[in-house]
Amino acid sequence: MNQDYIKPDPWSIIEEGFDKEFVKSSESLFSIGNGAMGQRANFEETYSGGTFQGSYIAGVYYPDKTRVGWWKNGYPEYFAKVLNAPNWIGINVSIDGVPLDLNTCKEVKDFVRELNMKEGWYQRSFIAILSNGIEVSVSSTRFLSLHLDELGAIQYEIEVLNKDAEIIILPYLDSGIKNMDSNWDDQFWKTTKVESDGNRAFIEAHTLKTNFETCTFMDASLYIDGNKHETDPIHKKDELATRLSFVVDVKKGQKVALHKLGGYTVSRNHKSSELINAANEVLDKASQLGFDGLLEQQKRDWAHIWEMSDIEIEGDVKAQQGIRFNIFQLNQTYLGKDSRLNIGPKGFTGEKYGGSTYWDTEAYCLPFYMATKNQEVAWSLLEYRFNHLGKAIENAEKLGFKNGAALYPMVTMNGEECHNEWEITFQEIHRNGAIAFAIYNYHRFTGDYSYVPKMGLEVLIGIARFWQQRFNYSEDKQSYVMLGVTGPNEYENNINNNWYTNYLAKWCIEYAAEQLQKVEKEYPEDYARVIRKTQLSPEETNAWDELVSNVYFPFSEKHGVYLQQDGFLDKEMIRVSDLEKSQRPINQKWSWDRILRSPYIKQADVLQGFYFFEDHFSQEQLEKHFDFYEPFTVHESSLSPCVHSIQAAKLGRMEQAYTFYLRTSRLDLDDYNKEVEEGLHITSMAGTWMSIVEGFGGMRVQDNQLCFEPQIPSQWSSYAFKVNFRNQIITITVKKDASSFEIKGEADLDILVNGKVVTLVPGKIVQA
Repeated sequence: MNQDYIKPDPWSIIEEGFDKEFVKSSESLFSIGNGAMGQRANFEETYSGGTFQGSYIAGVYYPDKTRVGWWKNGYPEYFAKVLNAPNWIGINVSIDGVPLDLNTCKEVKDFVRELNMKEGWYQRSFIAILSNGIEVSVSSTRFLSLHLDELGAIQYEIEVLNKDAEIIILPYLDSGIKNMDSNWDDQFWKTTKVESDGNRAFIEAHTLKTNFETCTFMDASLYIDGNKHETDPIHKKDELATRLSFVVDVKKGQKVALHKLGGYTVSRNHKSSELINAANEVLDKASQLGFDGLLEQQKRDWAHIWEMSDIEIEGDVKAQQGIRFNIFQLNQTYLGKDSRLNIGPKGFTGEKYGGSTYWDTEAYCLPFYMATKNQEVAWSLLEYRFNHLGKAIENAEKLGFKNGAALYPMVTMNGEECHNEWEITFQEIHRNGAIAFAIYNYHRFTGDYSYVPKMGLEVLIGIARFWQQRFNYSEDKQSYVMLGVTGPNEYENNINNNWYTNYLAKWCIEYAAEQLQKVEKEYPEDYARVIRKTQLSPEETNAWDELVSNVYFPFSEKHGVYLQQDGFLDKEMIRVSDLEKSQRPINQKWSWDRILRSPYIKQADVLQGFYFFEDHFSQEQLEKHFDFYEPFTVHESSLSPCVHSIQAAKLGRMEQAYTFYLRTSRLDLDDYNKEVEEGLHITSMAGTWMSIVEGFGGMRVQDNQLCFEPQIPSQWSSYAFKVNFRNQIITITVKKDASSFEIKGEADLDILVNGKVVTLVPGKIVQA
């Protein structure tokens, strides 16, 4: 992608000039959401060129039958589709009988898009010359309300520049939509009611199989030169769509504006019989505020979010734009209001991958939400996994595990596994460990232990049982081994003794045993309840102890490093730097067979373990492993650069850390992987935040104390961020010559800065 396509700006994503080649990419980059729904930045008016239409409702999905030519016991029965929902944004426009369509216009000029991240709105403007010679100026402003999260709003303005003309404006709802990634080209929706009343219209439709019932709604009002046009629209409808037709004769230079309010009410939140009534209630509230009032409320709501989550960078506009884009998209995707929801890898920006939950949530996203929200938001993410424990046990049973062993899914909507690649579904089982680590990480950061006795202990027991059964004893090695797995590096499948998986599994069992002892001692009633429910026996925990004392880890004496897996050194060890550029990215240039036999690492694998368990290893061990594995890493996963950035910063290699940071922060803006038109990489965006806070800022929690080792890239003059540590807000500002800390709260707090104790006092800025 042209690196100048997106203009550098600290608070906005800006595109200037209309290029049909960038339409799908822009639809991803300018996507908007509010945690309850989201949509790609599709044009409101007709566009006959290449486009990827997408509107999405959180938690609404379809179980599309898996498309494979074979079947194995335990294989998922379906691949969950993030559903393209009925379209409410559509506004067809014709001027003197000619449709407004940027694909067929004689000329499009002064085209500008802006996604204003500070205030939470998306705007597009242009001048078009239609085939009949009419020159028209159009401006559209759109946002999804944080205040009323079932609602979106559009202001669509038209001005004919060179003559008087008849304008027909048709705001519409359309349930005749499909997913681009449908396996069998099935219909996912059944429309049951299409109706309109005055300036409002409604479509009721439900998903097939899952039977999510929805009402898509709109209210449309027309204004001419700022004055409301009181003529009622003409109603038009068919089986799948409803339209309101406004016909107006305008003078040259007159401005016509359509205010369209729309959105979804869903049976997840309302009684099925009350969906239209609920929609009317939302529209009544919105109409009282009006478009301008709703927009002002939107600005206030986003100001509140940025007050806590912003990272300010001085001296590097591209870096500043990158981190704010990542933070903005994370907040558009998930706000922690509903524990039934989670964070999908594409969020509301595309359909790829399916499912709403991967291990990305626990491994990458949780730290961001813990530190920039209150702990209740992070709790909701953990509660989500507890609520799916029963399904995780069922998933394990399908694969032959027993006695309450739990295998959490790689991809899920409701707790069931719905990923349809065998090497991931059956073998990438390290996802179990990320969930246990998230429980540990939550307690470590927030200081709140209550989740463990209430919910977490049951989860930890199920995970420990799975690992205990997944290991087997090797007479040859006289150790416990784990065979046939895929680690985080998905460029190796069906390998034995992936070091990361073995180490994580051993730790999970040890951690579960430790929490059993703690809960038994400090929460005896919860302990008794959990033991009754799980039927955990002393014989089981004794077996855990015996196993963890004798786990096998592949190690190279020659290189002094843990090996990614048993056969890693059998590969032809050619470094990435010696690969011809024409061979990159290898996932697009090579056969899968060639990739699997290569030494190339898709993302941090052994180094992922060193990231999680940094305090288990010395600085020298980290350096040795980083120097061994990074040269073989192609970083063709969006989750890879952030981990390497954090570790490069830990090693004091700030130029390398900065390079990795820039790649992770601008992964989508600069389309490094040449796939942004499919949607954004939402979950890896949390890794961008981690790169600054944990990498450059050196934030850790060690021995129950918050610690910092601040560094600054040479390209920056300063940077600043906030963290909510145990309900006290700390502002950290790092400059080239010093760092400062300020705490907001009622109590003093001792922190460590570069190994020295610093006492933070409310209302006082402390230099360190």
